[in-house]
Amino acid sequence: MLELYTHPMSPCAQKVRLVLHEKGLEWTSHHVELSQKENLRPEYLALNPLGVVPTLVHEGRPVIESSIICEYLEDAFPAPSLRPEDPHGRARMRFWMKQVDNRLHPACGALQWPLIMRPALLEKPVEEREALLAQVPEAPRRERQRRLLEHGLDAPDVSAAVGTYCELIQAMDRALAEGEWVAGDQFSLADASLAPYFQTLHQFDWLDLFVDSDRVTHWYERCRERESYREAVSRDFPTETLAQLRRDGQAARGQVAVHLPPASAQ
Repeated sequence: MLELYTHPMSPCAQKVRLVLHEKGLEWTSHHVELSQKENLRPEYLALNPLGVVPTLVHEGRPVIESSIICEYLEDAFPAPSLRPEDPHGRARMRFWMKQVDNRLHPACGALQWPLIMRPALLEKPVEEREALLAQVPEAPRRERQRRLLEHGLDAPDVSAAVGTYCELIQAMDRALAEGEWVAGDQFSLADASLAPYFQTLHQFDWLDLFVDSDRVTHWYERCRERESYREAVSRDFPTETLAQLRRDGQAARGQVAVHLPPASAQ
């Protein structure tokens, strides 16, 4: 039995859902409301001591960290394969997965957290907000959330986040010159890992701000056309939800655009 503790707008959870759908697996979903910090409740921390989503539970045993979960699913359910067959292709796949974990995920958090998570926290009394943030297990994540809570998109983290997105999109453009997908000619865990971070740009209507590469544009279109993307990601963004997110993104557009490199600024 497979269970996934998840949140619709978590890119980490989205990429695991993509892999589950690509492999045609049946699983039970457990919603964790991040805006209310349900991820910091004792019963959830017992499953995932880092207090993040997703958490996969397979046959009663938890597996944490989204990239590890994706590789676990590939090991446990190898068909259809989402790894390139040759060692070099697998190395390229893991390179992109590491770029997502180390660079793109924190960048996405700096852009998305102020619009998705901050409003609900601001409704709480100061003492309750501080008590919740004090429970975040990792100091860097805890302090970043404090900055984003206080300053929103004016936090110093935002400029670096925009730069990271732009740099990695340029690197993707070069990688896609060699194949249809980022690690070669096969959709792989690398593509499943990257695509949710473009969903963030899509939902806020920021794609035109960041993506000036035809190769990357067409890659994301191919991702969105896959049944797995429609089921694992798009279906969680009904028309009304997407319209509100785009209104939020439009209102914040100037705060994001100011950090773009001059050639990209619009």
